[in-house]
Amino acid sequence: MARILVVDDEVGIRELLSEILYDEGHTIELAENAAQARAARLRMRPDLVLLDIWMPDTDGVTLLKEWGSQGLLDMPVIMMSGHATIDTAVEATRIGAIDFLEKPITLQRLLKTISTGLARGRLPVVKSASGAFVPVVPTTAAPVTAMQEPAEAVAAAAAVVAAPLDPSLLGDISLELPLREARDAFERVYFEYHLARENHSMTRVSDKTGLERTHLYRKLKQLGIESRKRGG
Repeated sequence: MARILVVDDEVGIRELLSEILYDEGHTIELAENAAQARAARLRMRPDLVLLDIWMPDTDGVTLLKEWGSQGLLDMPVIMMSGHATIDTAVEATRIGAIDFLEKPITLQRLLKTISTGLARGRLPVVKSASGAFVPVVPTTAAPVTAMQEPAEAVAAAAAVVAAPLDPSLLGDISLELPLREARDAFERVYFEYHLARENHSMTRVSDKTGLERTHLYRKLKQLGIESRKRGG
């Protein structure tokens, strides 16, 4: 799958995102500050970066700007924050971030945003007339970038921060739950669906979900459905 760099000074957020993305089959690198993020960016050349805005040494927007000025912003970067304003989101998208996730991050929003970012892939970086490095984005691309007009950036960033998620997409999973509980609730429904559909055949469920059997057994036990009848 993809190489994803998660940059956040909160250990709980790093561990949670790492667990979720590992379950999705990605290779994860963690960084708790800008210094570690710089080293990881050069070492692993990530396919995508999840970057927290508020960090103690260098904030995420400053690091994003630094990568952009050095021509290192060829990978999709998704900003994260629980306290950012629309102005901050607009600034980040103008610099080159492709999207913005507001904490607490819902599982569906996280996975959808990452999928969109990975689908975009790497972009060539060129030096503009002003001397700044900017990614070359196809004219059909939907994400907000530094090459869009300011009015478009403002509207898109405002929509990211303010637009409510349609609750009908979540079924019985409440948006008021903490992220970990919401994720567990979703995964429980997901695996129960596939178990029933495949008549509890672990081989077929493993194929459908993309998890190898040992990992699948461990996941079912973690979700509290290990007592159910499971076959083949």
